Amino acid sequence: MPRYAALLRGINLGPNKALAMEDLRALLSGLGHADVRTYLRSGNAVFSCPAGQPDDLAAEIEDAITGTLGMTVRCVIRTGAELRAVIDANPLRDVATDGSKLLALFLSGAPDAGLLAASDPRDLAPGHIYVGDRVIYQWCPDGIMAAPNMVEFADKKLKVTATGRNWNTVTKLCAMLDG
Repeated sequence: MPRYAALLRGINLGPNKALAMEDLRALLSGLGHADVRTYLRSGNAVFSCPAGQPDDLAAEIEDAITGTLGMTVRCVIRTGAELRAVIDANPLRDVATDGSKLLALFLSGAPDAGLLAASDPRDLAPGHIYVGDRVIYQWCPDGIMAAPNMVEFADKKLKVTATGRNWNTVTKLCAMLDG
């Protein structure tokens, strides 16, 4: 049975949108997903389910969170193969020396080429930002808070939802999907 990673955006970042991971596991299990595991408190879950389209799974999870918990939360889904491809394609592997300062910003879809040409995120920090297949890689050598906000940029300029994970989390989620 295929395995997926669900990446929820913006939960447990302060008092708003508090979601216990046991509630997330129960919600995903209630949707019929198996082998549900969560990682950290920031909305990372892996699960198995019969083959489904990632966009459909994301919409199902978003609707269930709204219907069950009364919160509007965006969700991005990646398969194990897609997560492995993000890791394998990392253009910053030789530069980024601290996994807590390297981000993978997972996008809900591929940015429109015209929007990307008009607002290229690479211009914000040349050599530190690269655009991949439904992902933006961002090296933040001075810390994430000092770097351009790519989540907001993707929303406003590229018209896609983004949710970021540091590299340590990305590799851990991939290992959870493989295991």
